[in-house]
Amino acid sequence: MCLLIETIRIEDRKLQNAAFHNERFNRSRKELFGIQQKSSLEDLIDLPVNLPSGKIKCRVVYSRKIQSITFSLYIFRKLKTLQLVENDSIDYAFKFHDRQQLEKLKQNMTADDILIIKNGYITDTSYANIVFWDGIKWITPISPLLSGTMRSKLLQEDKIQCAELKKSDLRLFKSARIINAMIGLEESPSIFIKNILGH
Repeated sequence: MCLLIETIRIEDRKLQNAAFHNERFNRSRKELFGIQQKSSLEDLIDLPVNLPSGKIKCRVVYSRKIQSITFSLYIFRKLKTLQLVENDSIDYAFKFHDRQQLEKLKQNMTADDILIIKNGYITDTSYANIVFWDGIKWITPISPLLSGTMRSKLLQEDKIQCAELKKSDLRLFKSARIINAMIGLEESPSIFIKNILGH
């Protein structure tokens, strides 16, 4: 059975970026399972009465129906280094529960995480989208492995822009940051380009 995940940030007992999560949730179920009826994750998720304060990670595992919903206090994993890994066959267009393809790319990793190059173009790290700072604006790869909800939100707000980025383009930037449902642009620490190994 094909399982997918939706990871949602909860603060003050509110689902953050819910519209973007709903869009991906409904699109994934339509494309993979043929489900036409749209659902709202706000209606499907019952928040526990004793939910701790702070940044909460809600993990929804689903296929045709929701399989499980869990909650945990989010602990940010700091990244200082990335390692370039090239793989032209990797496919992660949907947020699959099975991450074996991604984990396999990390087998010989010597940095904190990997930055994946596919068909010559920069895509994502193993668990987040990436944005680069050129001194004026934030640029994100136009073809990520997975179009994340935070990435979609920031693009809609014109806080970041898209461009085709090759490995050789890294020299044009000063630093990078990772973004995902749990990590916003402003709270993500900078990674210096010199700390992206293999370029």
